[in-house]
Amino acid sequence: MDQTFEKRKKIIYEFICDEFYVPMKLKELAILLQVPKDQKNELKKVLDSLEAEGKVHVSSKGKYSKGEAKRLVGTFTSHARGFGFVTIEGEAEDIFISEDDMNGAFHNDQVEVVIKAAPAGKRKEGKITKVLSHGTTTLVGYFEKSKNFGFVRPDNQRFVKDVFIPLERSKGAVTGHKVVVELTKYGGDNKKPEGKVIEIIGHVNDPGTDIMSIVKGYDLPTSFPEKVLNQAERVAKDVSEADMAGRMDLRDWQMVTIDGEDAKDLDDAISITRDGNNYILGVHIADVTNYVQENSALDREAVKRGTSVYLVDRVIPMLPHTLSNGICSLNAGVDRLALSCIMTINEKGAVVDHTIAETVVRIDERMSYTSVKKILEEKDEVETSRYKDLVPMFELMAELSGILREKRRQRGSIDFDFPETKMILDENGKPIDIKPYDRNVATKIIEDFMLLANETVAEDYFWQEIPFVYRTHESPDEDKVKKLATFINNFGHSLHISNKEVRPKEIQKLLAKVEGTAEEALISRLALRSMKQAKYTAENTGHFGLAAQYYCHFTSPIRRYPDLQIHRIIKENLRGRMNEDRRSHYDAILTDVAKKSSERERLAEEAERETIKLKKVEYMAERIGEVFEGVISSITKWGVYVELPNTIEGLIHVTNMYDDHYNYIEDTYEMVGEHTGRTYKLGQTVMVRVIGTNKPDRTIDFEFES
Repeated sequence: MDQTFEKRKKIIYEFICDEFYVPMKLKELAILLQVPKDQKNELKKVLDSLEAEGKVHVSSKGKYSKGEAKRLVGTFTSHARGFGFVTIEGEAEDIFISEDDMNGAFHNDQVEVVIKAAPAGKRKEGKITKVLSHGTTTLVGYFEKSKNFGFVRPDNQRFVKDVFIPLERSKGAVTGHKVVVELTKYGGDNKKPEGKVIEIIGHVNDPGTDIMSIVKGYDLPTSFPEKVLNQAERVAKDVSEADMAGRMDLRDWQMVTIDGEDAKDLDDAISITRDGNNYILGVHIADVTNYVQENSALDREAVKRGTSVYLVDRVIPMLPHTLSNGICSLNAGVDRLALSCIMTINEKGAVVDHTIAETVVRIDERMSYTSVKKILEEKDEVETSRYKDLVPMFELMAELSGILREKRRQRGSIDFDFPETKMILDENGKPIDIKPYDRNVATKIIEDFMLLANETVAEDYFWQEIPFVYRTHESPDEDKVKKLATFINNFGHSLHISNKEVRPKEIQKLLAKVEGTAEEALISRLALRSMKQAKYTAENTGHFGLAAQYYCHFTSPIRRYPDLQIHRIIKENLRGRMNEDRRSHYDAILTDVAKKSSERERLAEEAERETIKLKKVEYMAERIGEVFEGVISSITKWGVYVELPNTIEGLIHVTNMYDDHYNYIEDTYEMVGEHTGRTYKLGQTVMVRVIGTNKPDRTIDFEFES
């Protein structure tokens, strides 16, 4: 079929290129080429494909003529296997670039690309014609020294070529050093890129070098400029009477913070009471904007960072500790400024009234998730006795949390409950234990209340038509949903798609159906992969995953810039200062704020993931030869992935499946032995032995325990 299609394309393209050809319409072409009526659609597909490649041009009158290859501009992303993709803004599909068509482009470069081929139903293929600007100026890698020169193997496997370092530019680095390299030449098809060492991070075996390499590789800041620190010191003054003037005084309200034991930046507190059949829920958020003024040195640094980054062994904060752990943190027993969203909620979980106000609060107790869990789930006598005055409040929280969760479930909100990793390190940063993060009744309470406050604030400001930053999540791509629907059919499940769209409720129903089944992990992961990434936008388009029409991030201004930005907008509005000038100001800046915040968030998430993967590899390197029980989490043509209860995943490569020659059955995602008929399926419990780890690649290898 493909061959026939390409043959037809060639014939028609040559016909259009003929010097005697005059531009004509589809109908005329069909008559001239003697295409039968029932094949007219086939001709249209051929012409559409030639148009997509830029080989033919269609006039406004629908006439086809020879076209010039259209040059598109986008960002190049390289792949460790040598090929890459160009992403064009506004286009749903990336353009595939083969190794031969890169024209010396580097990962993250802005490039000009022409379409080479656009096969029907497949990804477009292109050729890079020009590198417009380089997106990478520095990279991190492993230095190796030879007699007359050195070279650096990049940590990021998207950079597939080593970087040549003249000895006089090596800064005295020796083999085994992790270094930061500034690129001076980008090389070409047959030339290596060149660079100079600008920083030696440390020896590969020194404690902390591994994490610092990731920090530098993602260009994360390691310290605050002096100017920013000085400003933080100046503004971090105790709350005065003048600060409290004009604010709602909530210091006599019973109020707690609930966080992880090791949390230091406490930016949300909760109060809750009953009023007849209604609940009065207060979500009180640290008033960070009181200390971080627009366009100040603190603000400019916060915009640049976009978010706090929570790595496995350290936190890189968005704001200096003087603020984040000090005056902005809602510490117990002291006066603090807050921005509060106080909601009246009926028995069905609907917000029937709300107030957003500048407040002053005094937290009664700094609670931990573990402690609240002990009180509510385990009925622990010691803990219950210690916090006896607060216990009725916690019970009320649990009651309302259940109502809110059920309400969200009914409207179709999707809850991907993948186990997060909690890693225990010793003082040298060595992993001594890895376990799934405990998502208990207390974490769910906070999650439910924050979600509600975020929705309430977003809806309020949407209807006020005030410029704002929303947290949006688009519907999944039609093609990805179709693929998911086809795949789950193999397991006897279906997905209802109407008008080429899937509703969140359908995904939710699917996840409920597969819960507890062997295929649960895989289907959940595939459903997640079919989703688009949530992002920040100045336009409200709703949140697919939460099945919410209005959503924003309001509850974490200490660690996320969008929250801080909307606090500023809310306060200006509350103070009656949101005039036309200020509206125009926010209209002008918010699209860029949203875009930068989304980019910084993605970067932070990647860095966080990489540090966890690194420590998992380090942990398993100490356990070579040990046997573990795990569950088959994924099957591919190159092998079987097994996940252990502690969230560590490793690969049994087909070459390490010694007892038989195994074939991958794509339709059912199974591995079947040719001679024995032994079958490995998703969700199957297996015993595996650790046979190797690769720290640079951050991979773990298993074999089946026979």
